[in-house]
Amino acid sequence: MHIEEKQLKDFILDSGLVSRADLTLAEKEGLEKGVSLGKVLVSKGKLSEDDLRRMQAYILGIPFVDLKGEKLPFEVLSLIPEPIARNHNIVAFKKTDSSLEVAMLDTEDLTAIDFIKKKVGLRILPRLTDADSVKSAILQYQKSLKAEFGDLIAKEVSSLELNPLKRSEGDENEVITTTEDLKKMADDVPVVRIVDTLLKHAILQNASDIHIEPQELELLVRYRIDGLLHDAMLLPKNVGASIAARIKVLAMLKLDEKRLPQDGRFKIDMNGEKVSFRVSTLPTYYGEKTVMRLLRENVSGFTLESLGFHGVGLERIHRAVQSTTGMILATGPTGSGKTTTLYTILDILNTVDVNISTIEDPIEYQMKRINQTQVRPEIGLTFANGLRTLVRQDPDIIMVGEIRDNETANLAINASLTGHVVLSTLHTNSAAGAVPRLIDMKVEPFLIVSTVNVIIAQRLIRKLGDGKEKYFLTKAELLTLGKRVNLDKVLATLKEEKIVGQSDVWEQVPFWRLKKNVSSEDGFSGRIGIHEILKVSLPIKDIILKDGTSDAIQKQAESEGMLTMFEDGIFKAVQGVTTIEEVLRVISE
Repeated sequence: MHIEEKQLKDFILDSGLVSRADLTLAEKEGLEKGVSLGKVLVSKGKLSEDDLRRMQAYILGIPFVDLKGEKLPFEVLSLIPEPIARNHNIVAFKKTDSSLEVAMLDTEDLTAIDFIKKKVGLRILPRLTDADSVKSAILQYQKSLKAEFGDLIAKEVSSLELNPLKRSEGDENEVITTTEDLKKMADDVPVVRIVDTLLKHAILQNASDIHIEPQELELLVRYRIDGLLHDAMLLPKNVGASIAARIKVLAMLKLDEKRLPQDGRFKIDMNGEKVSFRVSTLPTYYGEKTVMRLLRENVSGFTLESLGFHGVGLERIHRAVQSTTGMILATGPTGSGKTTTLYTILDILNTVDVNISTIEDPIEYQMKRINQTQVRPEIGLTFANGLRTLVRQDPDIIMVGEIRDNETANLAINASLTGHVVLSTLHTNSAAGAVPRLIDMKVEPFLIVSTVNVIIAQRLIRKLGDGKEKYFLTKAELLTLGKRVNLDKVLATLKEEKIVGQSDVWEQVPFWRLKKNVSSEDGFSGRIGIHEILKVSLPIKDIILKDGTSDAIQKQAESEGMLTMFEDGIFKAVQGVTTIEEVLRVISE
């Protein structure tokens, strides 16, 4: 399926779309940079991506399909889950008894083809298409799901009683709140269907959280997708109590307790994908608010590179991972991907010759051959008590979900001093800020320098999809950006990792943004980390022992080559992974 460069060159010349002079220059640049001729022509605007794909389709003898404006049968479209369709730019559009035709931007994406073949059990027939066709088809997922969701809600809500249940005796206006009646409400068939559809919709939308919020006149359902909340559905106010009761039944919470917050968990299996839901309820002015965090259990296969680590920072983590003692700390706010980073490091460390134990709250992902313990403060199993026991379980590697207090901090430090690798998280805004945070927890500076190897700070940014275009910053824009980041250091890193040419200057370095006709919702898909990786070097150890500030530590770390999160964001903006605006949004939050 590979196209020879000469084949493509000859075909482009015959087509007359590009002049011979432009083609010769592009060919020369491609040889210098090790980039294909087609990519150079597209980057220079001599060919559109769609023109290039049509040519590739003709040369390869693969049919080209145009799906723009085509209404696809939802039962065929939904054979490929929306997250797979989005991430791999592949959609199903025609099905027979023995085969499934799929439209793709890259027919060499064998991983996606193999996944779909195993899922549907049919012969897969790849067809090339253009970006607008894929975008049009993917939009139909949401329209079809919303229509399906709305129709079901309208049907099921209408079958529910509009008035609350009344007591048979006493005050006629007093609402029944017995456990038995709440259980009856939760098991009502329309309520079960509404909640099941709500959960299914969230999984297909690749949401990370579901918010069910009672308002004065309605019940608002919102999904967090790629870090941002989106309104998903407005429901009648009268179904709020029934939906809350149904979710409590699933999470095995107390049905009649509405005055105190509750936490629980349940699991569902949808199309072979196991998803856990972490449930939290909270009393609010208009009723109980419910938030569910979605945790997909089949998360193996992450690599540090796929999480956004690269270059010197990646090497620092690998060196720390190879050590047999010491601490690796991940810092950042809630929802910044710290736990995923630590799980990925654990996956690297998880070999047959080591014993790994964790103490977590909650256990977000279940991993084979790792002994995972859930914190239960109500019965005395705190991080500190659990960690004390873990040390007596002959572990080689320990992960502490979060260092929250003085006792846990000191126990974790002592565990790393006595021959264990310890991984944990802290809530600080930067890597350098982890040191004063530990000192604030009564950890002695000499213990910090003896144990902590690497500190990782991170945030999550949204990734650009196909609806992007290249542009260049003006001198004024570069001057403004240079006031916030060390552009010389970023450019040196880009050259070192061969993202740009060795002779390039900033005026020649392209950035990326959404095309004018592409919305933010459609233009971004998935998230990736921006990081700063602080190695506790000898000079930094001296600063810590002399009670240096986090600013002094930060300054020294940057002088030793550490990219700040903002600088790493600019690096990824040049790569075409994200936009400068997205980096600014996340860093300034």
